Amino acid sequence: MKIGGYSKGQLWSLVVLRLFIGWHFLYEGIVKLWNDNWSASGYLVDSKGLFAKMFESMAANASLMKVVDMMNVWGLILIGLALIVGFLVKPAIWGGVVLLVFYYLSHPPMIGYTFAMPSEGSYLIINKNLIEAAALVVLALFPTSNVVGLDQFLKRK
Repeated sequence: MKIGGYSKGQLWSLVVLRLFIGWHFLYEGIVKLWNDNWSASGYLVDSKGLFAKMFESMAANASLMKVVDMMNVWGLILIGLALIVGFLVKPAIWGGVVLLVFYYLSHPPMIGYTFAMPSEGSYLIINKNLIEAAALVVLALFPTSNVVGLDQFLKRK
């Protein structure tokens, strides 16, 4: 059986991908929320590349860092929840892409860049942030929230 020109298997595979990415975002946000000492400032100070000065200046401004930290934590949580429950999926996807691109630009995987925290792997140009952002772009092209999610109920009404 086809749904909107796609097989159930195709759409369900994309729904599972959406749920996995949603879980990743949600869990990262919750871990940061529960850690009273967490701040993005160390990550931003450690930035390299073309936008390093911008990220470092953000970290140097205590008032701005409160906003950045709050937006990071709650952005991760809300994007994750939206992807999991299938509510406002398109805005959540694009919000996730923006967040991941900022992470990528802050710590680009290029030859000669070393960071305070070791990476989980060996990367050159393409890392997990860029891959997850690309996966979100793919999800934006398919109607997964019409298969499973609150968006399908909103669309009916």
